Amino acid sequence: MSDIYLEVTNKIVNALDQGVIPWIKPWSTAASAVDSPFPTNAITRRPYSGINIPLLWAEARLRGFSQDRWLTFNQARKAGGHIRKGEQSTLAVLYKPMSKEAQDENGEVLRDEQGNIKTVQFALLRTHCLFNIEQADGLPNEEQLPDDHNDPPAFIDHVPAEQLLASTGARIDHRYGDDAGYYPIRDLIQLPTKGQFEDVGSYYATALHELTHWSGHASRLNREGITGEHHFGSAEYAFEELVAEMGAAFLCAMTGTQGELRHEEYLASWLKILKEDKRAIFRASGQAREATEYLFALQTVGDSESRKRLTA
Repeated sequence: MSDIYLEVTNKIVNALDQGVIPWIKPWSTAASAVDSPFPTNAITRRPYSGINIPLLWAEARLRGFSQDRWLTFNQARKAGGHIRKGEQSTLAVLYKPMSKEAQDENGEVLRDEQGNIKTVQFALLRTHCLFNIEQADGLPNEEQLPDDHNDPPAFIDHVPAEQLLASTGARIDHRYGDDAGYYPIRDLIQLPTKGQFEDVGSYYATALHELTHWSGHASRLNREGITGEHHFGSAEYAFEELVAEMGAAFLCAMTGTQGELRHEEYLASWLKILKEDKRAIFRASGQAREATEYLFALQTVGDSESRKRLTA
């Protein structure tokens, strides 16, 4: 039986070895209204989640795909098309939460104080093969590459990213200089002035990176990478940077922000972590997604409160 954790980790390590950061989205967000900011199944329209996001993003960059829409061999056939002969598939992971009765070492069912049967939570992992729609021919017109896919993307107003930052209530201090960071003791994000950044996207990529760190404060998600006060250069510090980098990439995608995340100084540390622990990338992507969902939930609460005040 294949080791899925090792197989996925090797894919990520291979991308990093080639200079490709798997959690950076490789294409413009200028697309049709039905598109998700994340890799999406071309037939069901459901976005992929978890570890499949960096896996599919990395494969798209490595192989030059300009679309983030994927499907299986059978889905292409049922849609009236076919995968071209010789095309190589891309690894994806099916993650299914499961539970079973808890048992002691003698195989007896365990019960709680009220007599209810205890359960144990676990995950069922399976791999399956996907193809990008650019590897298929004969699909219906709506599944094909848009005619204008080579046009330069229109300028994106980054109001959604600005609104997300504001809705969280995070304290952000802009000061002219080179300092960009999150300070847990002061619970403060410090950034250079907006005018110092090369472009708008770079500013928001940096701000959202620090906002992901901010989400880990003890009063929020209580993430070990923030609350543990780990020193620069440690494996724990590098792992938290990996979480923040992936979180910023997810937030950039969800707000339509084209920002390049650049933290090459952590590349060697990330490679070391991933090569030593085949489950590390699963934990990092899970924590990044948790941070993303937490931050967007704050925005939803803020929008609801604003509506209440307007109708009061």
